[in-house]
Amino acid sequence: MMVENSKVARKRFSTQSLLAPAALVILYTFFAIFGRNYFSEYQAKVILESAYFVGFLAFGVTFVIISGGIDLSIGTVMICAGVIGGTAYKMWGWPLELALCLLPLIGICFGTLNGIMVAKLKLPPFIATLGTMLVSQGFGSIVSNVTTNTYPTVGTKDEWFKQVFFRAGQFPVGAVYLFTAFLVAWFLLNKTRFGRYIFAIGSNEEATRLSGLNVDKYKIMAYAVCGLFAGMAAIFYAAVYTTPIPGKGNGEELNAIAGVIIGGTSMSGGSGTMVGTLIGIFIMAVLKAGLPSIGLQAHYQTFFTGLVVIGAVLLDNARNRAAVRVKAPDRVLDSAPKKAPH
Repeated sequence: MMVENSKVARKRFSTQSLLAPAALVILYTFFAIFGRNYFSEYQAKVILESAYFVGFLAFGVTFVIISGGIDLSIGTVMICAGVIGGTAYKMWGWPLELALCLLPLIGICFGTLNGIMVAKLKLPPFIATLGTMLVSQGFGSIVSNVTTNTYPTVGTKDEWFKQVFFRAGQFPVGAVYLFTAFLVAWFLLNKTRFGRYIFAIGSNEEATRLSGLNVDKYKIMAYAVCGLFAGMAAIFYAAVYTTPIPGKGNGEELNAIAGVIIGGTSMSGGSGTMVGTLIGIFIMAVLKAGLPSIGLQAHYQTFFTGLVVIGAVLLDNARNRAAVRVKAPDRVLDSAPKKAPH
């Protein structure tokens, strides 16, 4: 019976792991057939470019969600870092290279603050990161004096910025950074002690704590890594949009979290993959680029993304219930009295 249950669990996992890739292929095929000029090199670049900064946000928040937490501040932290970096470059006269180094440092500071509030002060992650969202939103406005500062564009001083982080000629350079970040995040999650402990904390935090692991330390590290990726996302946001606006950023975290959920990471923690997150990001990007091609305005993306997220959460709940049903017979068998040998 235990062997059969294990086979059933593996079969369900294998089937569910194919849902996100299948959804991506179906969506892309649908828009390629019914969309105007969707199946083209230009649209492929649009899809890649719309995934840049959202991808970095999603990779970072995957660690937090697997650990059983959530981070609602990544969008405003990204904009805050971008705004302060632009202020340092334009208003304070910093060299662009030094100003760009400031962005990930700001992200790490906010991420570490989130981790301390959640791990040490025992604040609920939702409340802690909601507070940080507002703090970072206001902090960027205060430092910049609510002034927008433009990053370099082609034809201006330091025009290499766009070429190095966004597009060199017709080549989408940002895609190289996106896939490099994916490989780094995948390695951290799957091949390091940090990643294994994140899974353990998300699966059963109390049991992990009783086993002697410093749970607080690794939870803080998860939020700090999330902040680092948010700071890196700020660089690519500035490269794509040129002018981060003080006080903005709300909603970007929802796009990243939606991509993570669509990719199969469980909101209850303990399970998830970076491959799934990458696929979820591209599902979002395909949806964003595809809807205008069939004559729907951009705001339809929000509507359909909400439907997809609801479906992904319902699937996650069904998966968790199925796992409980599979484990239940095993617990019954393990607890059954053993017959004494004759």
